[in-house]
Amino acid sequence: MASTSRYELVHSTRYEYQAPVERSYGRAHLKPRDCGGQRCISTSIEITPPPSDISDHVDYFGNISTFYLVRRRHTSLTVTAHSEVEVDRPPPPLAELSDISWEQVRKTVTNHPEAGEYVLPSARIRPSAAMSEYVQTVLRPGRSIGEVVAELFHRIHDDFDYRSGSTTVRTTVDQLLQNRAGVCQDFAHLAVGCLRSAGLAARYVSGYLETRPAPGRAKLLGADASHAWASVFVPSLGWLDFDPTNDQWVDHRYLITAYGRDYADVPPLKGVIVTDSARSRLKVSVDVTRLD
Repeated sequence: MASTSRYELVHSTRYEYQAPVERSYGRAHLKPRDCGGQRCISTSIEITPPPSDISDHVDYFGNISTFYLVRRRHTSLTVTAHSEVEVDRPPPPLAELSDISWEQVRKTVTNHPEAGEYVLPSARIRPSAAMSEYVQTVLRPGRSIGEVVAELFHRIHDDFDYRSGSTTVRTTVDQLLQNRAGVCQDFAHLAVGCLRSAGLAARYVSGYLETRPAPGRAKLLGADASHAWASVFVPSLGWLDFDPTNDQWVDHRYLITAYGRDYADVPPLKGVIVTDSARSRLKVSVDVTRLD
């Protein structure tokens, strides 16, 4: 049975520059999307200094993408997103997942237009011998898709250390496999890549976790920043999300902002500045508070 929760979400990013910035152009994926089991009640973005132009559009993947342009000269820039989100996400259908083999899923997935492109390589997730070798023991013949996915996220959680600052947004899956340490983005990329290497459709999901858990519940890794996880497509059941960083299927504590082929499709914030500044400082804060 689904558990309904309402959350207040605040994501604030502040850049400080050594020298004045003449113009700043940015693109953000900070507004939660309406999707299965989630409804965005309200959302807004505040930018200081105020932008001369700001607009939203729905991107290729159905996410809300916000463009802004700041023309005023500035030495700092703050982008803050405020949202209220209701989550009513049912638990994964484990019984049905145990009745379908991963080979059956592979055989039928390309017949579904919404999933076919997620079988293909993407900018940050390319096929490799190391990745195929890593997932080989998980993909035993005849195993159910539920067993395959569960063992995959268990294994990633056990095999790698969560270590902030150990990787960058440009770290490859092969580098992760060699270094054995990373963050949620890396673990999501590995999970997606492993499933795609088997001919399954998998996508990268960007969002947030509840930062202050209920009494008696452990705080999840990655809860103090934007989070990332993975999703696999099963034709008879749709997209099913799982979190290798925290070794679990996704539940009502997860808030989805955007999804795409990999991180390059849905970074929370990216942009271009016109400046002579050689250095800058970045500070990000996230707070997800349950309202009921």
